[in-house]
Amino acid sequence: MGCGSCSSGGGCTPAGCKSNGSCLTNGCSKLDVYDWLAHMDMPSNYKPFNIVEVKFKGSRKDFYINHENLYVENGELVVVETPTGGYDVGHISLTGELVRMQIKKKHLKMEDIVKKILRKATPADVDKWKAAKDLEWETMHKARTLALNLGLSMKLSDVDYQGDKTKATFYYTAEGRVDFRELIKKMAESFRIRIEMRQIGMRQEASRLGGIGSCGRELCCSTWLTDFKTVSTSAARYQNLSLNTLKLAGQCGKLKCCLNYELDTYMDALKDIPDDVDRLETEKGWARLQKTDIFKKLMWFSYPNEESWIPLEIDRVREIQQMNREGVKPEDLKDEAVELAPAQVAKILDYENVVGQDSITRLDEKTNKRKKKRNNKNKPKAEAAVPVKEVNAPVKDGRPRPAGNPPRQNQEKQQVNGTNSNNQQQNNRKPGGNRNHQRRHKNNNKPKANEE
Repeated sequence: MGCGSCSSGGGCTPAGCKSNGSCLTNGCSKLDVYDWLAHMDMPSNYKPFNIVEVKFKGSRKDFYINHENLYVENGELVVVETPTGGYDVGHISLTGELVRMQIKKKHLKMEDIVKKILRKATPADVDKWKAAKDLEWETMHKARTLALNLGLSMKLSDVDYQGDKTKATFYYTAEGRVDFRELIKKMAESFRIRIEMRQIGMRQEASRLGGIGSCGRELCCSTWLTDFKTVSTSAARYQNLSLNTLKLAGQCGKLKCCLNYELDTYMDALKDIPDDVDRLETEKGWARLQKTDIFKKLMWFSYPNEESWIPLEIDRVREIQQMNREGVKPEDLKDEAVELAPAQVAKILDYENVVGQDSITRLDEKTNKRKKKRNNKNKPKAEAAVPVKEVNAPVKDGRPRPAGNPPRQNQEKQQVNGTNSNNQQQNNRKPGGNRNHQRRHKNNNKPKANEE
């Protein structure tokens, strides 16, 4: 892991991982450049390039003139001048001839670089710089509260204090223009510093804040990606990706930059695949295109009433397409199908049956069994029924039934109504309980009047 000061200070310090920015862990190597010329022997009359690259918090970099020819190394803290006055503290990110190449890459001129390195950072400069960085978190939350009270439609994403603690730059995102003049007045009164407001885009915000992408690695924009190219949904179509915005969007809310990484390879492979093939006409019927394997150069077709897919080679598809234009129809595409290797067939089956032989609802069945066991434990146990031997054998149609187990229906009634029998016995003990029961019994035995 990188040191704890990388997210707030722009690099490693002796209080963090104690490698002064050269540990090359993901937290410290933000937009780092590998100096592949560092171990090469230079000519005897070679003069070192007097411009160095310095990085600050949030992947911000700039070029400075080393007019005093100080010996500096990568990751070393230096004090540099600022165009608005005062000084700032940053880390050396690149030296030597690679700086010249970076300047050419960014289309800059040597005459435009006028800012200078003042000195190497002293312990007093480092302490003051750390004290300024410790104020950023509290300052950002207070500024967000002020913006919320004024009802401004903007989001303050980050604050960057200058090394001498005299100026703070607030980075914000907004959909349109924001009138923040009143906000600057209130922030200047509460913080007592010079304030600069800078609007950034969603991608720049993700680059400054950092994070972990869906691939499990740190965001490309915060580690090595320097230029943001436009990304469209056509890049996903060419790569046969599902057009699901939740999967294609990154943490910035825009389309992922990595959609462009393999786009050129797919575009080269798509040159050999025909574009205007949606269906083929045969004597059996129309066969629709279901899938195209770009790199294996196979196209899969299927008939409307069949679930099986038929793989065809691209050359054969073009031949059938030309036959259809001439009015000729092949008999059946199954006769033209490509015989896949057993390994390819096994892969397809494994892909379709991802779960294997187990049922998808196997976990639900286990949970239902557990719930039933818990409910049975919580239910009150029914009291035991009266033993059959002590009860006289019932009489039906004048013929005595042999003493033994009662009929199955009566047995079930006794088990179900076991609790009710106890209640009836308690009611019978009450005064008048038996009389009410006898009256009901007499009323039930009365003969019904004949209906006229």
